[in-house]
Amino acid sequence: MGRGPFTSWTANQLTKLWLPPRLPPSSGIPTIAERRGTCRIVFSGGTGRQPPPPAPLASLALRRSARCLNRPVRPSYAEQEPPKPPSGRGRGKRKRDEEKLEPAAAQGAKSPGRKASNAEPGERKPKPVIAAVPISCAGVAPAAAEDDGMGAGKSAKLRVKETLRAFNSHYLHLVQEEQKRAQAALQEIEAKGGLKRQTKGSKKKGGKQEVEVEEKEKRPSKRPDLKAITKMQETNAVLYPEKRIGHLPGIDVGDQFYSRAEMVVLGIHSHWLNGIDYMGMKYQGKKGYENLTFPLATCIVMSGIYEDDLDKADEIIYTGQGGNDLLGNHRQIGSQQLKRGNLALKNSRDNGNPIRVIRGHSSKTSYTGKVYTYDGLYKVVDDWVQNGLQGHVVFKYKLKRLEGQPSLTTSEVRFTRAEAPTTISELPGLVCDDISGGQENLPIPATNLVDDPPVPPSGFTYLKSLQIIKSIKMLSNIIGCDCEGDCASNKNCSCAQRNGSDLPYVSYKNIGRLVEPKAVVFECGANCSCNHNCVNRTSQQGLQYRLEVFKTASKGWGVRTWDTILPGAPICEYTGVLRRTEDLDGLQNNYVFDIDCLQTMKGLDGREKRAGSEMHLPNLHPENDSEAPPAPEYCIDASSIGNFARFINHSCQPNLFVQCVLSSHNDVKLAKVTLFAADTILPLQELSYDYGYRLDSVVGPDGEIVKLPCHCGAPDCRKRLY
Repeated sequence: MGRGPFTSWTANQLTKLWLPPRLPPSSGIPTIAERRGTCRIVFSGGTGRQPPPPAPLASLALRRSARCLNRPVRPSYAEQEPPKPPSGRGRGKRKRDEEKLEPAAAQGAKSPGRKASNAEPGERKPKPVIAAVPISCAGVAPAAAEDDGMGAGKSAKLRVKETLRAFNSHYLHLVQEEQKRAQAALQEIEAKGGLKRQTKGSKKKGGKQEVEVEEKEKRPSKRPDLKAITKMQETNAVLYPEKRIGHLPGIDVGDQFYSRAEMVVLGIHSHWLNGIDYMGMKYQGKKGYENLTFPLATCIVMSGIYEDDLDKADEIIYTGQGGNDLLGNHRQIGSQQLKRGNLALKNSRDNGNPIRVIRGHSSKTSYTGKVYTYDGLYKVVDDWVQNGLQGHVVFKYKLKRLEGQPSLTTSEVRFTRAEAPTTISELPGLVCDDISGGQENLPIPATNLVDDPPVPPSGFTYLKSLQIIKSIKMLSNIIGCDCEGDCASNKNCSCAQRNGSDLPYVSYKNIGRLVEPKAVVFECGANCSCNHNCVNRTSQQGLQYRLEVFKTASKGWGVRTWDTILPGAPICEYTGVLRRTEDLDGLQNNYVFDIDCLQTMKGLDGREKRAGSEMHLPNLHPENDSEAPPAPEYCIDASSIGNFARFINHSCQPNLFVQCVLSSHNDVKLAKVTLFAADTILPLQELSYDYGYRLDSVVGPDGEIVKLPCHCGAPDCRKRLY
């Protein structure tokens, strides 16, 4: 079987081929209880055994002559371009789908245009009760299935994903800028150490204050998320810039956000601090709002700031805004006034319009320390004024949840969601305690609730590192950096210069995050003097998240996470046996991943270049300057040796992307293939990336085009894998 190229290295076209075939039926298989912890996988150490040659091609062949014709140009995961049908051959790995496609439905909806102002209202005049936007909560279709009419045929769910990716791209770039500025400030302060000591012993009162002021001015900003909001607003990238009542297309009940900034750029709650979002006087008299009283509340956030709040899940006693010291102790220090958000909530009771409710909860995985959950629509049914616990006047509002909505994921301010198991032994359908046999930092259990009797994944040797055949020589000829400790603290790091002056990663809680997909990432290697925990060795740190291999109903085996994974976080290297592609020509192999980094960097055969391609090519292996062949020279064969990456399935809306990485040499034809998170991936979500197959690129032995349906279930599913 032929192999496909890395087409365009983007989140929407990250490639792999075919899903794994179902395991053949067998007899005499022990029960789950007898088989637990004894899954039929051969575990390998650092060298592994040489796999047998793949079986001959039986029924399918790729049309090499047309593999890359008319390939579309796809955006990076931070960009927002409409999806296009794949027209280039898939990049390496092949697995086979097995059953029929269940197409995802799509419905339409409209979206308004410009952003609303927060103008204060004048005196309120009672109006007849009327809903500004018709809403039937009893039969509300999931917003993810709607087309909002803004994205040239995109589903609203995809536009939400693209908006969050754009925000996270801005955010990580700004984090990187702040870390550089902070490092420069610290170095400058250290250089003035003598001046500080002199000032400390000085009798002049103003001297010490001047140094303190200077240090305060150079203190790094802690709010790159707010700067990212500004970037999104400047580029008109906010998804719903104009305020609207009711559900927003693409945002479902239960969806979670990792900062208020994410909610702002989506438009579900348009202020990063205020708890009440409302439509100001600008909307009065507009079409559809003629009989409403403004200001009008659209959304509230409950995050435990006010001591007088009472949350009973379906019923809320909400305290108005104002009078709080905002210092985290929940205390009222002054009386509230009936204006802005407080007046908007009172008017919403008279108008009868639904209000979105979002609850905030503490979270160790969020960079803000909280995660926010959209819990659906409520209505204000009562309001009154009373003296709060501290004796100050507060406005109180009673809200009740509308019927006909999905069940709450929160209860009395206690955050609950699809819970990952706490211990492996408790897993339903457990067929293997650890498919890696202890090779990974964390065990990877396997479960099977599909087959009867259930069987574990089999037929391969687990190996967490790449195995290189003897005929391929891997050089280690790079002069490493001379940094001490972490390269992030050295502005003259030679490895940073190889990446274009900046390191490709930023560090978050001791785990590196890739700022953006690149043509190639240059990491520190064996010849570098920095420590092994250097941020520029991020992909070399091994498995950092709890994962599970599980049997799916229609896609063979898949992989899901038990932990929250943030955008840019490393998942794993794709491992197997490094081979020459010519050695596998004419053979059927379902797990081959072509290394076509060089072809992609040169834009050959219709491939889309990534940022940095032209800059890096002159610095790579001298052989790369010669005319590169259209087909990759090397590939990774995971048919009988590999890691859990061989089980990661395809999706037309993936949450992973592929990145080429170099560390010990400059030969990009032998680069490591690494998977990174493109989105925030929540517990129990399946990991996936786009195989990028070109439609009609596979033909049978009779010359007829073979069509394979796609089973990913994404709202923008292309319906066919090839």
